[in-house]
Amino acid sequence: MDAAVSPAARDKGDVEALVRLAQADMTAVDAHIIARMQSPVPVIPKLAEHLIAAGGKRLRPLITVAAARAAGAAADIEPARKLAAAVEFIHTATLLHDDVVDGSELRRGKVAAHLIWGAPTSVLVGDFLFARAFELMVETESMRALGILARAAGVIAEGEVLQLTRAHDLNLERDTYLEIITAKTAELFAAAAESGAVGVGADEAAVQALRAYGLNLGIAFQLADDALDYGGAAAALGKNAGDDFNEGKATLPLLLAVQKTRGTEDAFWERTITKGQRTEADFDRARELIVASGAIAATLDVAGDYADAAKSALDVLPDSDWKTALAQLADFAVSRAA
Repeated sequence: MDAAVSPAARDKGDVEALVRLAQADMTAVDAHIIARMQSPVPVIPKLAEHLIAAGGKRLRPLITVAAARAAGAAADIEPARKLAAAVEFIHTATLLHDDVVDGSELRRGKVAAHLIWGAPTSVLVGDFLFARAFELMVETESMRALGILARAAGVIAEGEVLQLTRAHDLNLERDTYLEIITAKTAELFAAAAESGAVGVGADEAAVQALRAYGLNLGIAFQLADDALDYGGAAAALGKNAGDDFNEGKATLPLLLAVQKTRGTEDAFWERTITKGQRTEADFDRARELIVASGAIAATLDVAGDYADAAKSALDVLPDSDWKTALAQLADFAVSRAA
């Protein structure tokens, strides 16, 4: 992205166009989701619905069906719809597990499930959703799609563990940070798009293009989320602003601010992040330092580069409303934080 262009000056993008295009497909995906989260054990559908019903636009499964359509699918879209439901279950399961690990209080604007039903139940329902996801994958009879999503589930877990091992590390290298967010967030975006194309028998060029689109989109999306943690509000985030700071996560906005304030604010960062000794006023102070250092704008500049790479990956696809809507989604991923 041109350094002279501020994040706020970017095309705002539009996710609504994609939502409208995919309405019929997503209605079918939702039907699969509702049917497969049922269980004779009452707490399972109740807990799953608590999180899934608050899922907003279901971005990842939306990408799966959009990728299938953009790759040229016109007839048998049902395998991609089942894969989209599987993607949503994988995502929801990881959220349930992550919220227990992180001790999060909010998820998608609602009280985190583990605070209502307890951590053991929340983790086990996450396991149940993983199982449902694999049932859906098997039903498509696509070993390649199964392999794509199975690998993604493993990569996500690796990313979360890597993040845990480098939590509170003010010397975290940018490359390692990008490795973490690529694994824990972008890999599922990539697998969602790639499996959608595979599910409808798209040619290899389209499959690889859509994987590259998803991977770059996912990185841009997570970078924007990390910026929003210091510049957004709970309503926009679906979680409490400042959660990353209060969990001591070394995200790019924080790392950039630490570098910019080196020699003047070292003691503050050491106390709040490395030692985890935080007061109620510390987040406001951290946000002031991060905003004043230009770290939010710099993070969104990096996000913009990845959004541009996502759009460029779509060049090999035939022109269509679906292709246009996917490009607009890449802009939206960044502009929502500007």
